[in-house]
Amino acid sequence: MAPSILREKETGGGGGMAAARPIREALGANDMFRANFAVCNEMFGDWPFDRAFALAAECGYQGVEIAPFTVAGDVTDIPAARRTEIRRQAEKAGLKVAGLHWLLAKTKGFHLTHPDAAVRRKTAAYLGALARFCGDLGGRLLIFGSPEQRNLLGGVDRRQGTEHAVEVIGAALPALEKADVTLAMEPLSPKITNFLTTAAEAVELIQRVDSPRCRLILDCNAMATESSPHADLIRRHRSGLVHFHANDPDSLGPGFGDLDFVPILAALRDIAYRGWISVEVFDYTPGPERLARESIRYMKACLAKPT
Repeated sequence: MAPSILREKETGGGGGMAAARPIREALGANDMFRANFAVCNEMFGDWPFDRAFALAAECGYQGVEIAPFTVAGDVTDIPAARRTEIRRQAEKAGLKVAGLHWLLAKTKGFHLTHPDAAVRRKTAAYLGALARFCGDLGGRLLIFGSPEQRNLLGGVDRRQGTEHAVEVIGAALPALEKADVTLAMEPLSPKITNFLTTAAEAVELIQRVDSPRCRLILDCNAMATESSPHADLIRRHRSGLVHFHANDPDSLGPGFGDLDFVPILAALRDIAYRGWISVEVFDYTPGPERLARESIRYMKACLAKPT
């Protein structure tokens, strides 16, 4: 996304209902917000994919987000037959593969901001491999969280880390373009990383990359550590927003904690958001079935409430 587009509405009047009115007027009543719900597959643990996908569809999800480590430690080891199988299993359940996340989790030798140029080159090449895997599954998004593999290491400051990250992403852009996949940069809590800990920092990096193949994801758990309310952040950064993670600051699913999703979903409606609302949890204690069912049930109930 070009900087001029991303900066639109991010200074001055970024929030509020008034900012959304021109969008609504331009789109018209039949081309507004759609609640496209997805769920992240690692929540299902060791369930076979066909069983997990069937439950997700039964609960009302339309998509599934895949963590590569649930398939293989290295995506280059995943044969074509396995890729085809996963895609067909999702399609048989009536689901779309939204994309991949936890991109570098449980891998070795990859790092977004590493001071060693050879590591950065390997990381860019692996992002290309992830893009091809994502495309093979029918997905269109790579969600870059991976806090450990982006942390600023000793002797690397934020400016240098940003330069390294821009270099890696820039080198991966041709592969992203060829696979028709977009990289979504995810601000994460300062409790788990020291790089890109606010939406503003992520947008700054995206502006430096300056490509429609690099955009923004917002995550409810991470947004809870920012000074602005969730709804304000959504409205402020709407021009670059391509994906959304729904969860609670307590690491469970929507509705399992104190975070009120009524204003959050209202903000997504106000900006005419058309991407995925993907349930990602980190505490699996309630079990996958309860997490999947109650998370989407709660969000649908929130959508039905007047705002």
